[in-house]
Amino acid sequence: MSENALRDLNMLPGSERKSESSGKANFTKPYSGNIDENAEKCQRNNSASLVSSTANGVEAVNSGVEIGNAEVEYIESEDLSDVEDVDICVKTFLAGLDSKDWVMVCESLNNVRRLSIFHKEALQDMLADVLPLIVKSLKNPRSAVIKTAIMTSADIFNAYNDQIIETLDPLLVQLLLKSSQDKRFVCEAAERALIAMTNWVSPSLLLPKLQPYFKNRNPRIRAKASMCFARSVPRLGVEGIKSYGIDKLIQVAASQLSDQLPESREAARNLLLELQIVYEKSHDLTPTISEHSELSSWEHFCQSKLSPLSAQAVLRVTNVAREGLVLGS
Repeated sequence: MSENALRDLNMLPGSERKSESSGKANFTKPYSGNIDENAEKCQRNNSASLVSSTANGVEAVNSGVEIGNAEVEYIESEDLSDVEDVDICVKTFLAGLDSKDWVMVCESLNNVRRLSIFHKEALQDMLADVLPLIVKSLKNPRSAVIKTAIMTSADIFNAYNDQIIETLDPLLVQLLLKSSQDKRFVCEAAERALIAMTNWVSPSLLLPKLQPYFKNRNPRIRAKASMCFARSVPRLGVEGIKSYGIDKLIQVAASQLSDQLPESREAARNLLLELQIVYEKSHDLTPTISEHSELSSWEHFCQSKLSPLSAQAVLRVTNVAREGLVLGS
Protein backbone atom coordinates (compact mmCIF):
# COMPACT_ATOMS: atom_id res chain seq x y z
CA MET A 1 0.00 0.00 0.00
CA SER A 2 1.43 3.45 -0.93
CA GLU A 3 2.57 6.01 1.64
CA ASN A 4 -0.09 8.45 0.42
CA ALA A 5 -2.81 5.83 0.80
CA LEU A 6 -1.73 5.06 4.36
CA ARG A 7 -1.70 8.75 5.22
CA ASP A 8 -5.22 9.21 3.84
CA LEU A 9 -6.43 6.13 5.71
CA ASN A 10 -5.33 7.44 9.10
CA MET A 11 -7.24 10.70 8.69
CA LEU A 12 -10.22 10.93 11.02
CA PRO A 13 -13.59 11.77 9.45
CA GLY A 14 -13.82 14.93 11.56
CA SER A 15 -10.93 16.52 9.76
CA GLU A 16 -12.81 16.25 6.48
CA ARG A 17 -16.03 17.59 7.90
CA LYS A 18 -14.36 20.87 8.90
CA SER A 19 -13.88 21.76 5.25
CA GLU A 20 -17.27 20.61 4.01
CA SER A 21 -20.67 22.23 4.20
CA SER A 22 -24.07 20.58 4.33
CA GLY A 23 -25.59 18.48 1.54
CA LYS A 24 -27.48 21.52 0.25
CA ALA A 25 -25.39 24.68 0.46
CA ASN A 26 -24.87 27.87 -1.54
CA PHE A 27 -21.39 28.70 -2.83
CA THR A 28 -20.05 31.74 -4.68
CA LYS A 29 -17.84 30.68 -7.56
CA PRO A 30 -17.07 32.10 -11.00
CA TYR A 31 -17.09 29.77 -13.96
CA SER A 32 -13.79 29.37 -15.74
CA GLY A 33 -13.64 31.17 -19.05
CA ASN A 34 -10.75 29.18 -20.47
CA ILE A 35 -12.59 26.23 -21.99
CA ASP A 36 -11.78 25.22 -25.53
CA GLU A 37 -14.53 24.82 -28.08
CA ASN A 38 -14.48 21.04 -28.07
CA ALA A 39 -14.68 20.89 -24.28
CA GLU A 40 -17.66 23.23 -24.34
CA LYS A 41 -19.44 21.02 -26.88
CA CYS A 42 -18.77 17.97 -24.76
CA GLN A 43 -19.91 19.62 -21.55
CA ARG A 44 -23.13 20.94 -23.11
CA ASN A 45 -24.22 17.33 -23.48
CA ASN A 46 -24.35 17.24 -19.69
CA SER A 47 -26.80 20.10 -19.34
CA ALA A 48 -29.21 17.66 -17.72
CA SER A 49 -26.85 17.60 -14.75
CA LEU A 50 -27.21 21.36 -14.24
CA VAL A 51 -30.78 22.18 -13.26
CA SER A 52 -32.66 24.94 -11.51
CA SER A 53 -34.87 22.88 -9.24
CA THR A 54 -33.96 22.04 -5.64
CA ALA A 55 -36.53 19.27 -5.30
CA ASN A 56 -34.23 16.27 -5.82
CA GLY A 57 -31.50 16.77 -3.23
CA VAL A 58 -29.13 18.86 -5.35
CA GLU A 59 -26.33 21.21 -4.39
CA ALA A 60 -26.66 24.87 -5.34
CA VAL A 61 -23.92 27.27 -6.44
CA ASN A 62 -23.99 30.99 -7.27
CA SER A 63 -22.28 31.58 -10.62
CA GLY A 64 -20.08 34.68 -10.86
CA VAL A 65 -21.08 38.04 -9.44
CA GLU A 66 -24.48 38.06 -11.05
CA ILE A 67 -27.49 36.65 -9.28
CA GLY A 68 -28.33 33.21 -10.60
CA ASN A 69 -28.21 29.57 -9.61
CA ALA A 70 -26.82 26.46 -11.19
CA GLU A 71 -27.36 23.22 -9.38
CA VAL A 72 -25.65 19.86 -9.57
CA GLU A 73 -28.02 16.92 -9.81
CA TYR A 74 -26.95 13.44 -8.81
CA ILE A 75 -28.00 11.24 -11.72
CA GLU A 76 -28.48 7.54 -11.13
CA SER A 77 -26.60 5.24 -13.50
CA GLU A 78 -29.73 3.99 -15.24
CA ASP A 79 -30.79 7.59 -15.97
CA LEU A 80 -27.53 8.69 -17.59
CA SER A 81 -27.71 9.44 -21.32
CA ASP A 82 -25.03 8.59 -23.85
CA VAL A 83 -22.45 11.18 -24.89
CA GLU A 84 -22.97 13.06 -28.14
CA ASP A 85 -19.43 12.67 -29.44
CA VAL A 86 -17.23 9.95 -27.96
CA ASP A 87 -14.00 11.20 -29.54
CA ILE A 88 -14.42 14.74 -28.25
CA CYS A 89 -15.26 13.58 -24.74
CA VAL A 90 -12.32 11.18 -24.63
CA LYS A 91 -10.00 14.03 -25.62
CA THR A 92 -11.36 16.53 -23.11
CA PHE A 93 -12.58 14.83 -19.94
CA LEU A 94 -9.13 14.37 -18.34
CA ALA A 95 -8.59 18.13 -18.42
CA GLY A 96 -12.06 18.58 -16.98
CA LEU A 97 -11.34 16.19 -14.11
CA ASP A 98 -8.22 18.19 -13.25
CA SER A 99 -9.98 21.54 -13.56
CA LYS A 100 -10.17 24.11 -10.75
CA ASP A 101 -13.79 24.69 -11.75
CA TRP A 102 -15.65 22.23 -9.54
CA VAL A 103 -18.80 22.31 -11.67
CA MET A 104 -16.73 21.22 -14.66
CA VAL A 105 -15.20 18.47 -12.51
CA CYS A 106 -18.69 17.15 -11.76
CA GLU A 107 -19.61 17.26 -15.44
CA SER A 108 -16.41 15.46 -16.37
CA LEU A 109 -17.04 12.79 -13.73
CA ASN A 110 -20.46 12.21 -15.26
CA ASN A 111 -18.77 11.88 -18.64
CA VAL A 112 -16.53 9.17 -17.18
CA ARG A 113 -19.67 7.42 -15.98
CA ARG A 114 -21.26 7.68 -19.42
CA LEU A 115 -18.18 6.34 -21.14
CA SER A 116 -17.90 3.43 -18.70
CA ILE A 117 -21.54 2.49 -19.32
CA PHE A 118 -21.92 3.10 -23.04
CA HIS A 119 -18.34 2.98 -24.38
CA LYS A 120 -16.25 1.05 -21.85
CA GLU A 121 -13.63 0.09 -24.43
CA ALA A 122 -12.93 3.78 -25.14
CA LEU A 123 -12.03 4.38 -21.49
CA GLN A 124 -10.30 1.09 -20.74
CA ASP A 125 -6.77 2.10 -21.76
CA MET A 126 -7.08 5.36 -19.82
CA LEU A 127 -7.97 3.87 -16.44
CA ALA A 128 -4.47 4.39 -15.07
CA ASP A 129 -4.90 8.14 -15.67
CA VAL A 130 -8.57 8.30 -14.69
CA LEU A 131 -8.49 6.58 -11.29
CA PRO A 132 -6.02 9.00 -9.62
CA LEU A 133 -8.21 11.90 -10.73
CA ILE A 134 -11.29 10.20 -9.25
CA VAL A 135 -9.34 9.81 -6.00
CA LYS A 136 -8.45 13.51 -6.19
CA SER A 137 -12.14 14.34 -6.56
CA LEU A 138 -12.96 12.20 -3.51
CA LYS A 139 -10.66 14.48 -1.51
CA ASN A 140 -12.33 17.64 -2.82
CA PRO A 141 -13.87 19.93 -0.15
CA ARG A 142 -17.05 20.27 -2.26
CA SER A 143 -19.57 17.63 -1.24
CA ALA A 144 -21.11 17.69 -4.75
CA VAL A 145 -17.77 16.67 -6.23
CA ILE A 146 -17.29 13.97 -3.59
CA LYS A 147 -20.68 12.37 -4.14
CA THR A 148 -20.35 12.48 -7.93
CA ALA A 149 -16.89 10.88 -7.64
CA ILE A 150 -18.34 8.16 -5.41
CA MET A 151 -21.05 7.42 -7.97
CA THR A 152 -18.35 7.33 -10.65
CA SER A 153 -16.42 4.77 -8.59
CA ALA A 154 -19.45 2.49 -8.45
CA ASP A 155 -19.85 2.64 -12.24
CA ILE A 156 -16.13 1.94 -12.69
CA PHE A 157 -16.42 -1.19 -10.53
CA ASN A 158 -19.43 -2.32 -12.53
CA ALA A 159 -17.73 -1.81 -15.89
CA TYR A 160 -14.14 -2.88 -15.29
CA ASN A 161 -14.28 -5.43 -12.47
CA ASP A 162 -10.82 -6.90 -11.78
CA GLN A 163 -9.04 -4.56 -14.19
CA ILE A 164 -8.80 -1.91 -11.45
CA ILE A 165 -7.31 -4.18 -8.79
CA GLU A 166 -3.70 -2.98 -9.17
CA THR A 167 -4.73 0.64 -8.57
CA LEU A 168 -7.52 -0.05 -6.09
CA ASP A 169 -5.79 0.89 -2.82
CA PRO A 170 -6.07 4.72 -2.96
CA LEU A 171 -9.69 4.46 -4.14
CA LEU A 172 -10.58 1.93 -1.45
CA VAL A 173 -9.06 4.12 1.26
CA GLN A 174 -11.21 7.07 0.25
CA LEU A 175 -14.42 5.06 -0.05
CA LEU A 176 -13.88 3.59 3.43
CA LEU A 177 -13.27 7.08 4.80
CA LYS A 178 -16.33 8.55 3.09
CA SER A 179 -18.55 5.67 4.21
CA SER A 180 -17.41 6.32 7.79
CA GLN A 181 -18.20 10.03 8.05
CA ASP A 182 -21.28 11.70 9.47
CA LYS A 183 -22.54 13.46 6.34
CA ARG A 184 -25.37 11.08 5.57
CA PHE A 185 -25.86 11.54 1.83
CA VAL A 186 -22.12 11.09 1.20
CA CYS A 187 -21.92 8.14 3.58
CA GLU A 188 -24.84 6.33 1.94
CA ALA A 189 -23.40 6.86 -1.56
CA ALA A 190 -20.02 5.49 -0.42
CA GLU A 191 -21.68 2.43 1.11
CA ARG A 192 -23.42 1.73 -2.21
CA ALA A 193 -20.08 2.05 -4.01
CA LEU A 194 -18.49 -0.43 -1.59
CA ILE A 195 -21.35 -2.86 -2.23
CA ALA A 196 -20.74 -2.47 -5.98
CA MET A 197 -17.07 -3.22 -5.36
CA THR A 198 -17.86 -6.45 -3.49
CA ASN A 199 -20.34 -7.43 -6.21
CA TRP A 200 -18.05 -6.85 -9.19
CA VAL A 201 -14.46 -7.38 -8.03
CA SER A 202 -13.37 -11.01 -7.61
CA PRO A 203 -13.30 -11.91 -3.91
CA SER A 204 -10.01 -13.79 -4.23
CA LEU A 205 -8.41 -10.48 -5.29
CA LEU A 206 -10.42 -8.21 -3.01
CA LEU A 207 -10.10 -10.03 0.33
CA PRO A 208 -6.34 -9.44 0.67
CA LYS A 209 -6.93 -5.76 -0.07
CA LEU A 210 -9.51 -5.48 2.73
CA GLN A 211 -7.75 -7.43 5.44
CA PRO A 212 -5.17 -4.77 6.47
CA TYR A 213 -7.99 -2.38 7.39
CA PHE A 214 -9.11 -4.62 10.26
CA LYS A 215 -6.21 -3.14 12.25
CA ASN A 216 -6.98 0.48 11.48
CA ARG A 217 -7.21 2.75 14.51
CA ASN A 218 -10.56 4.15 13.32
CA PRO A 219 -13.32 1.74 14.44
CA ARG A 220 -15.63 2.91 11.66
CA ILE A 221 -13.04 1.99 9.06
CA ARG A 222 -12.69 -1.44 10.65
CA ALA A 223 -16.46 -1.92 10.63
CA LYS A 224 -16.87 -1.00 6.96
CA ALA A 225 -13.98 -3.25 5.99
CA SER A 226 -15.49 -6.12 8.00
CA MET A 227 -18.83 -5.70 6.27
CA CYS A 228 -17.18 -5.73 2.83
CA PHE A 229 -15.15 -8.80 3.78
CA ALA A 230 -18.22 -10.69 5.01
CA ARG A 231 -20.12 -9.85 1.81
CA SER A 232 -17.24 -11.00 -0.40
CA VAL A 233 -16.48 -14.40 1.15
CA PRO A 234 -19.73 -16.15 0.06
CA ARG A 235 -18.96 -15.19 -3.54
CA LEU A 236 -15.96 -17.51 -3.40
CA GLY A 237 -18.29 -20.51 -3.27
CA VAL A 238 -17.60 -23.69 -1.34
CA GLU A 239 -14.57 -24.72 -3.38
CA GLY A 240 -13.22 -21.19 -3.42
CA ILE A 241 -13.50 -20.90 0.35
CA LYS A 242 -11.73 -24.23 0.81
CA SER A 243 -9.01 -23.11 -1.61
CA TYR A 244 -8.59 -19.72 0.10
CA GLY A 245 -8.42 -21.47 3.46
CA ILE A 246 -11.23 -21.86 5.99
CA ASP A 247 -8.62 -21.68 8.74
CA LYS A 248 -7.45 -18.24 7.51
CA LEU A 249 -10.98 -16.96 7.20
CA ILE A 250 -12.08 -18.20 10.62
CA GLN A 251 -9.12 -16.40 12.19
CA VAL A 252 -10.11 -13.16 10.48
CA ALA A 253 -13.74 -13.50 11.62
CA ALA A 254 -12.74 -14.42 15.18
CA SER A 255 -10.58 -11.29 15.44
CA GLN A 256 -13.62 -9.10 14.72
CA LEU A 257 -15.98 -10.70 17.24
CA SER A 258 -14.73 -8.45 20.01
CA ASP A 259 -14.36 -5.29 17.96
CA GLN A 260 -15.67 -1.98 19.24
CA LEU A 261 -18.60 -1.39 16.89
CA PRO A 262 -21.61 -3.71 16.55
CA GLU A 263 -21.35 -3.61 12.75
CA SER A 264 -17.97 -5.34 12.93
CA ARG A 265 -19.25 -7.96 15.34
CA GLU A 266 -22.36 -8.65 13.25
CA ALA A 267 -20.29 -9.01 10.08
CA ALA A 268 -18.01 -11.46 11.92
CA ARG A 269 -20.97 -13.52 13.13
CA ASN A 270 -22.42 -13.73 9.63
CA LEU A 271 -19.06 -14.81 8.24
CA LEU A 272 -18.61 -17.49 10.92
CA LEU A 273 -22.01 -18.98 10.16
CA GLU A 274 -21.11 -19.10 6.46
CA LEU A 275 -17.82 -20.81 7.24
CA GLN A 276 -19.52 -23.33 9.49
CA ILE A 277 -21.91 -24.29 6.69
CA VAL A 278 -19.07 -24.66 4.21
CA TYR A 279 -17.00 -26.71 6.66
CA GLU A 280 -19.85 -29.10 7.33
CA LYS A 281 -20.66 -29.46 3.63
CA SER A 282 -17.05 -30.18 2.81
CA HIS A 283 -16.97 -32.88 5.50
CA ASP A 284 -20.37 -34.26 4.52
CA LEU A 285 -21.86 -33.30 7.88
CA THR A 286 -25.47 -32.42 8.61
CA PRO A 287 -25.68 -29.49 11.05
CA THR A 288 -27.93 -30.98 13.70
CA ILE A 289 -27.42 -30.39 17.38
CA SER A 290 -28.54 -33.91 18.30
CA GLU A 291 -25.53 -35.62 16.74
CA HIS A 292 -22.63 -34.84 19.04
CA SER A 293 -19.94 -36.30 16.79
CA GLU A 294 -20.76 -33.77 14.07
CA LEU A 295 -20.83 -30.90 16.52
CA SER A 296 -17.53 -32.06 17.97
CA SER A 297 -15.97 -32.03 14.51
CA TRP A 298 -16.70 -28.31 14.14
CA GLU A 299 -15.60 -27.77 17.73
CA HIS A 300 -12.36 -29.62 17.13
CA PHE A 301 -11.67 -27.55 14.01
CA CYS A 302 -12.21 -24.26 15.88
CA GLN A 303 -10.14 -25.36 18.85
CA SER A 304 -7.28 -26.50 16.62
CA LYS A 305 -7.12 -23.23 14.65
CA LEU A 306 -7.83 -20.62 17.34
CA SER A 307 -6.71 -19.66 20.80
CA PRO A 308 -8.91 -21.09 23.59
CA LEU A 309 -10.68 -17.76 24.16
CA SER A 310 -11.27 -17.14 20.47
CA ALA A 311 -12.49 -20.70 19.92
CA GLN A 312 -14.90 -20.33 22.83
CA ALA A 313 -16.29 -17.09 21.37
CA VAL A 314 -16.69 -18.63 17.91
CA LEU A 315 -18.42 -21.73 19.22
CA ARG A 316 -20.74 -19.63 21.31
CA VAL A 317 -21.87 -17.77 18.20
CA THR A 318 -22.28 -20.82 15.98
CA ASN A 319 -23.88 -23.03 18.64
CA VAL A 320 -26.47 -20.38 19.50
CA ALA A 321 -27.33 -20.08 15.81
CA ARG A 322 -27.54 -23.86 15.48
CA GLU A 323 -29.85 -24.15 18.48
CA GLY A 324 -32.07 -21.43 17.05
CA LEU A 325 -32.38 -23.35 13.78
CA VAL A 326 -33.27 -26.57 15.56
CA LEU A 327 -35.83 -24.91 17.80
CA GLY A 328 -37.39 -23.14 14.83
CA SER A 329 -37.68 -26.29 12.72
